[in-house]
Amino acid sequence: MSNIIDYYRKFDEWGRLDREPIEFQVNWHYIKKYMPKNGCVLDNGAGPGKYSMELAKEGYKVTLTDLTPKLVEVAESKANELNLNEQFNGFYVADARDLNKLEDNQFDASLMLGPMYHLQESDDRIKAVEELYRVTKKDGIVFVAFMSRIRHIFSSLISPENWKPNNNMDSITQFSQTGCFNHADEGRFTGAYYFNIEEIKPFMEAQGFETLELIGSNVGAILNNESWNYWREKGENEVEKIIDLIINNAADPHILGVSSHLLYVGRKKH
Repeated sequence: MSNIIDYYRKFDEWGRLDREPIEFQVNWHYIKKYMPKNGCVLDNGAGPGKYSMELAKEGYKVTLTDLTPKLVEVAESKANELNLNEQFNGFYVADARDLNKLEDNQFDASLMLGPMYHLQESDDRIKAVEELYRVTKKDGIVFVAFMSRIRHIFSSLISPENWKPNNNMDSITQFSQTGCFNHADEGRFTGAYYFNIEEIKPFMEAQGFETLELIGSNVGAILNNESWNYWREKGENEVEKIIDLIINNAADPHILGVSSHLLYVGRKKH
């Protein structure tokens, strides 16, 4: 996992969510829809804590974990900067596959909005979800992010030189079968795993969760910069209407494949 730690040590993940605000807004809409009114929340694989800060502002008691020490430091600094440190029960460097610092049945809700992107081995993906199950209370709500394999195939076809080694059809075909992606260009997003959409619900249900919803977090990614510039020139009101449209249609199963990121919402059954 050292290459992943090194990537996120250098990458501005907080800025990514600022640059792609619709993904955050869509996720946040559905998080608020299903989140219990109060309680203790785990943000597992939280990065610099963008979601954690919003949860803390809403009055939840938040525990933050991430694999990358630098991002945990950034998150703790952000909490202090925003005077939210009293809302946090801890900031931990932890691997999603082994949350040994956390007790069983501890959280009313748990977020895992990053780790599933990088676990290329099936056993590791199962371990991460088992750990999420273990630390979440019975009937607790979980929010788990996945990346879409079919969307990445088409992203590779649209911009092949941006997604090496998926700049030839043999590599794309191999990727379509494995879901594993290792960027050929040093320093780029790597060690990644992309799910087939139809596998997500059965995968989570097999680990003891009841499915509540599966939504496309980033359907807006289908619009290029030229498209967004056109609508921004029309005014903020038009952009807000687009965001509302995306939010209201995020759960439409027919458009899930358009979205680069997916959000699974489930409930711990036992």
